[in-house]
Amino acid sequence: MKRLVSFIFIPVFFLTACDALFNPAPVSDIEASKRTLTVFAAASLTDAFTEIGAAFDAANPGVVTTFNFAGSQSLRTQIVEGAPSDVFASASEKEMDALVAESIVGAGEAQIFLTNELIVILPVDNPAALEDLEDLANPGVKLVLAAEEVPVGEYARQAFDLMDVFFGAGFKDKVFANVVSNEDNVKQVLAKVLLGEADAGIVYLSDVVTAPELKFIEIPTDLNVIAKYPIAPLAKSKNADLAAKFIEYVLSTEGQAVLARWGFTPVK
Repeated sequence: MKRLVSFIFIPVFFLTACDALFNPAPVSDIEASKRTLTVFAAASLTDAFTEIGAAFDAANPGVVTTFNFAGSQSLRTQIVEGAPSDVFASASEKEMDALVAESIVGAGEAQIFLTNELIVILPVDNPAALEDLEDLANPGVKLVLAAEEVPVGEYARQAFDLMDVFFGAGFKDKVFANVVSNEDNVKQVLAKVLLGEADAGIVYLSDVVTAPELKFIEIPTDLNVIAKYPIAPLAKSKNADLAAKFIEYVLSTEGQAVLARWGFTPVK
């Protein structure tokens, strides 16, 4: 009788194993419903958008928002070359306009969602003993800027054009003679100063929030440049509905409050 039972059990087990192998259990409804939203965003938005992304995902179960943070000019190039993205948030209208010109972003789709401005940051020990803007022209000062093609680097150079008129012709040339490196994005400028590899750097006001230990020199409004940040869905996004919802959230009271906490000036 025992032999008969063993003989019957083996085929049943074998058939069960085969059924599991060739007919695997279906993916759960939760897993199947997960969708990924890809957002390309300016490096200066790293902290604020990381928080906004987490809140957006929590409010939209099944959605996973991923970010690519870099200089806006680099992100624009990646998008033009075919990198898949659903939303582009730029620190420069120029980079967004370039995508509109190529019909990668629809005409009239971009919206300004915040503004930012420039500030001079100094290491904690301030080895160059800098006290005001004019000191940036002192011989031997090690100044770090973002590269000219990077939005914050372009804005910094526009500000120096204004300072050249205010402080006198030749000021700008003396400052540029002190530039020891041109970085790919604003976070790299911040890192150089934090590491003590520069006596000063020009970043966005929002960056001071992420590094409160640094000293800084304010740039007066009449010598400053206001950066306007546009955001838009990509025309070929495969998640157009989610892209629209994400942008709506960024522009919402909740989204704008997050941006304000990180040092940006909301538009609403």
